[in-house]
Amino acid sequence: MKAEIISIGTEIMLGEITDTNAAYIASHLPSYGIDLLFVTQTGDNPERLSETFKQACNRSDIIITTGGLGPTQDDLTRETIAAVLNEKMSLDQEQEVHLRQRMESRGRKMPESNLKQAMLIPSARAISNPRGTAPGWWVEKNNKVFIVMPGPPAEMTRMWEMEVAPELERRSSEILVSRTIKTTGIGEGTIDEMLTPLLNNTNPSIGIYARRDGVHARISAKANSRSQAESLIQPIEKKIRTILGDAIWGTDDETLEGAIGRMLIEKKLTLGLMESATGGLMADTLTNIPGSSNYLKGSLVTYATETKVSMGVSKKIIDKYGVISRETAEAMAIRAKELLNTDIAISITGIAGNEEVEAQKPGTMHIALTDGEKIEYSLSQYYQGRSAAKRRAVLTALTLLRTYLMEKK
Repeated sequence: MKAEIISIGTEIMLGEITDTNAAYIASHLPSYGIDLLFVTQTGDNPERLSETFKQACNRSDIIITTGGLGPTQDDLTRETIAAVLNEKMSLDQEQEVHLRQRMESRGRKMPESNLKQAMLIPSARAISNPRGTAPGWWVEKNNKVFIVMPGPPAEMTRMWEMEVAPELERRSSEILVSRTIKTTGIGEGTIDEMLTPLLNNTNPSIGIYARRDGVHARISAKANSRSQAESLIQPIEKKIRTILGDAIWGTDDETLEGAIGRMLIEKKLTLGLMESATGGLMADTLTNIPGSSNYLKGSLVTYATETKVSMGVSKKIIDKYGVISRETAEAMAIRAKELLNTDIAISITGIAGNEEVEAQKPGTMHIALTDGEKIEYSLSQYYQGRSAAKRRAVLTALTLLRTYLMEKK
């Protein structure tokens, strides 16, 4: 089956929003044996939208659209599909009732303009939208399938997960299942060498990818059913786990910060932070995990040197070794543990900018961890812009913390 994604919205064409929907859908289509051939972006112009749909019908079996399902006059996806398929829209009473109830549950009276969201054509059935007011459409006509979904990513992804993906799986004669093994602390080239004996496999196949949170090894298997594909993956995953060992921190949708959070909870340990160059990014990363208040007691962002000193970091150490140094990082970690009264504390000091400071290169980050008895240290030297340097420093700090937790009995 050949597919095309059409992302609809003038705001996309103007660069006001990033089209994350297309990337999300594209990453899932191979799982159902569907080949994505085209990704198209178009604005809310009816003529261009009509031409885009006609072109898609001529070259694709499945046309997946996102956007243009709102209640305003420039939300034209339904009307244009109806015109292209030569069908008339009519009000679906069941959808109208659902829409009015949805509005009332929010304490709002439904504007009559919203009624267009309850319209269907004869060849369409509604796809429920648990996160919004606009139902999607599943249209089948002339051996073509239109999967019509809303533009807001939160609405689209939930609709995909709950409604669209299960239907695609039911229709698939061959599916692709993937398992992603996530690692940290080992480079992409090294992992490639370590897994060389397995890389010639074709089903399942293995791909190695560098990502923001480390290096991923993705195992992909094709089969007639999900269970058959998973049975092909299992022995290869076991071999990879044997080879990579403790470098593996998680799989699939797991995050490194989530894995570390579970370890902290299991070991009943608390954590405190003192950040300089990363400006609170590590605290932000950790607090993205629900329940992080169970282990993260606080974070001190001591961006300026005088703030570090005011927090009790030794001025003598800073004057002697520089603010960007291992010694200052260690002093910051010790002081963070004292101030926040935690089991463990981590500090980060370094250069996020693009100029040398204290004879050290941009992207140099000194990271220290202490538990009151010993101090662990790590150095991050990476610069591909300010944001990238900060992200790499946080990744290095998380890796240092994970290594410490794995070794702690």
